[in-house]
Amino acid sequence: MMQFISHLRNLMRFMLMPKSQRKLTFYSESKNYWAHLEGLVNELLATSDISVCYISSDDEDPGLKLDHPNYHSFKIDDGYIRNWLFENIETDVMVMTMPDLGQYQVKRSKYDVHYVYVQHSLVSLHMAYRKGAFDHYDTIFCAGPHHIKEIRAMEAKYNLPEKNLVEHGYFRLDSIIKETKRRPFRHRAVNEPQHVLIAPSWGSEGTIESGFCINIIDKLIGNGCKVTLRPHPQTIKFSQNRIDEILKKHSENILFNYESNVAGQESLHTSDIMISDWSGAALDYAFGLNKPVIFINVPRKINNEDYQSFGIEPFEVTIRESIGGVMEISELNNIDSFLELPGFGSIEHPVFNCSKSSKKGCLMLREICNAS
Repeated sequence: MMQFISHLRNLMRFMLMPKSQRKLTFYSESKNYWAHLEGLVNELLATSDISVCYISSDDEDPGLKLDHPNYHSFKIDDGYIRNWLFENIETDVMVMTMPDLGQYQVKRSKYDVHYVYVQHSLVSLHMAYRKGAFDHYDTIFCAGPHHIKEIRAMEAKYNLPEKNLVEHGYFRLDSIIKETKRRPFRHRAVNEPQHVLIAPSWGSEGTIESGFCINIIDKLIGNGCKVTLRPHPQTIKFSQNRIDEILKKHSENILFNYESNVAGQESLHTSDIMISDWSGAALDYAFGLNKPVIFINVPRKINNEDYQSFGIEPFEVTIRESIGGVMEISELNNIDSFLELPGFGSIEHPVFNCSKSSKKGCLMLREICNAS
């Protein structure tokens, strides 16, 4: 009850702010999305006098702790209060990383609000997301040319009005590259165990949900590898029983580490290789650190059965062989041979404005705010 009252007070505090102070509003579902929004927020505060509002549904969201005279943060729930606010919010521009606006509980406002979608993954938009996931946005910030091609194809197929598509880039990749350059290059010592980061996507047939992940961990630890398990937040939410099974077996093993915060970077930099499936984290890892990825060939993560009709092979499918190797489930006993995949001196990636996405995004948000 106390939490409900606190969220209600924050709702009222936002609604009672002068309109001039809530022209631009960000919404974050959880702490994991701050990694995708912080570049835009910080750039706006550093280069403009625009008042920025930040609403989150997670107490642990770092965005709630930012302190700046032009910055106002609000914690609300992810249920009734949030849904009511979204339907009644008065702000000129709303920036989010949340797909499916207008399809389920979260609706567009009854007022004239310009909605901007920011990518939280490099994966393609027409297979991994539900049909209509982006239909109710006005502007889409695109990470690479594949996103523009896919959105335009969806507009044509479903007879949708053209959206404002921005060649933005991908701040998560920018921050990983920046941190990589800051850290001295480290060679693994001869007797040091190989560090394998397991970071799969989520879904009923995913590496963890299918029960295959525990077999991988058994095999790796049995071979003397150090293993970090980094599940997707949705796996934690919907398949905690599978994670508990792994933790019960390995949590006391010094070669095993469990990491529930996917926004952090430490395990990315300290690991030698990643095991994934259809997760966008694999693309961040390969492009940001030039390290190889073993892709477990579980069934594709398909949330839009129409995707094949576009005639566009998803980016996460076409890039696999270029940044690592694909391992069939039946090849588990040969995983050692995959662990010897070489690192990369450099990987060409089709991401816009590499290391400059925040500047480009900030300029575009200012333009949208001025036009609203």
